[in-house]
Amino acid sequence: MLRAAIYARFSSQLQREASIEDQVRLCQERASREGWQVTEVFSDMALSGAALLRPGLQSLLDRAGRGEIDVILAEALDRLSRDQADVATLYKRLSFYGVQIVTLAEGAVSELHVGLKGTMNQLFLKDLAAKTRRGLRGRVEAGASGGGNSYGYDVVRRLGSDGLPITGERRINAAEAAIIRRIFTDFAAGQSPKAIAKALNAEKVPGPRGSAWRDTAIRGHRQRGTGILNNELYIGKLTWNRLRYVKDPETGKRVSRLNPKAEWITTEVPDLRIMDDALWAGVKRRQGEIDAEPRVQAIKATRFWEQKRKTHLLTGLLRCGSCGGGFAAVGKDYLACSAARKLGTCSQKRSFRRDDLEALVLDLLRERLMQPEAVAAFVAAYGKQVNAGRADESAKRARLESEQAQLSRHLNGLYEAIADGLRTPGLKAKLEDLEARKAAIETALDAPLPSPVRLHPGLSEIYRRKVTDLAATLSDPAIRSQALDAIRGLIESVTVVQTAAGTILELQGALTAMLAFAQNAKSKPGEELAEADVVGSVKVVAGAGFEPATFRL
Repeated sequence: MLRAAIYARFSSQLQREASIEDQVRLCQERASREGWQVTEVFSDMALSGAALLRPGLQSLLDRAGRGEIDVILAEALDRLSRDQADVATLYKRLSFYGVQIVTLAEGAVSELHVGLKGTMNQLFLKDLAAKTRRGLRGRVEAGASGGGNSYGYDVVRRLGSDGLPITGERRINAAEAAIIRRIFTDFAAGQSPKAIAKALNAEKVPGPRGSAWRDTAIRGHRQRGTGILNNELYIGKLTWNRLRYVKDPETGKRVSRLNPKAEWITTEVPDLRIMDDALWAGVKRRQGEIDAEPRVQAIKATRFWEQKRKTHLLTGLLRCGSCGGGFAAVGKDYLACSAARKLGTCSQKRSFRRDDLEALVLDLLRERLMQPEAVAAFVAAYGKQVNAGRADESAKRARLESEQAQLSRHLNGLYEAIADGLRTPGLKAKLEDLEARKAAIETALDAPLPSPVRLHPGLSEIYRRKVTDLAATLSDPAIRSQALDAIRGLIESVTVVQTAAGTILELQGALTAMLAFAQNAKSKPGEELAEADVVGSVKVVAGAGFEPATFRL
């Protein structure tokens, strides 16, 4: 019996959630007619079909890659994707897995469907985008919002004479408008966006969306019209179509592009004006003075925004022990709490040399996390957790075996009744349901039991040697990125805490990944020990120079 997985999707918040149920019901009826066993149902609600990064679809592809699915059943090919290139990618990937795509609309999907249907879906998306833009332009030219909202305004929610909601109307929020005028006044007077953000945070003034104020939210981007200081709506000008968005074919994410100024649509909305022209002109004049500074000109000449940022060993892994926020670069070689330096909301202001922190973390990975006593404690905890899980698995298998025996007895009774000449309209359907359930139970019972946990006796020394070798390769540009990824995969987080006695550095590492790394150099971290999600951490107290003091699990 073929194992079938059902996929259903609807893309708009205006559609009903019942749309998913309708698609699934129709697919289940088709699977029943074909004699397929539906093993799982995957769905994505209110997500566009123009991107592949959908949770339900990704889970479906993961199951297919593991060999758990023979057929994917959907209402139509556009439920899987409307993008022509993505449809072809899906078909190629699933063909490699040996999984067939069947839809209620197209039947068994072939290369012909991928080409023709993919093209039709792509044209549908293009036509839909054009109609949407036409509608938005009409709304903007009428003085209404083209989507989204800006700080300083409230969305007006009311019904029209026809009983339908009216969209795109906004009104000034008096309290936020006062903050906007203050920001413009302070900046025109010479204060920096960072200083303004710190002052607002110190006074507990809520920022956009209720979060803390950031200098980037105030500064924004002049050409793109983003940020508080560049929003022309504050002087009663509604500008639309400044940006367009295109999908990155590698990541599936949308990337903004600046449109030519001739394509911008600007409408006067005097009712939404918050400040006078004189204050706006003062801010623009100071921005121009800043842009003309030799230092700023030299920075722009490097075109730094076109360069990909270098990934360091601790990029994205450092955490502040005081506020829980992340660390950011301070100058070229130092790191510090971002909330303390940029927002003024954290008291931990000390900066640390990047090289010192990286060297210490490598030393911790090499010498502390895989000490024999740490490994022994982990193995004990891991074994206890695995045994508890296997007890649950044994109980589940016992219940399945009991149900299997009951089904066999029931089916034998039905077979005898049929042999004696009993015929009723619902008998065949009942028989098929029972046989399908019995087949599913037999499949579950045929799955092998998890293999026992086996750890190499020299585990800690093997791990230490491998980390040492990887650390040495960080200086080799040819293989640095691979070594960096391998080491970063062993680290959950690194927390820096300031105390009266000095600085405490706490490294949180995934011991399951570390043990797998030590057991088999060719296996992926966590592959062999996926049954547990146990992590370990090490604390290091630094008085005069980060000397390792103690560790804990």
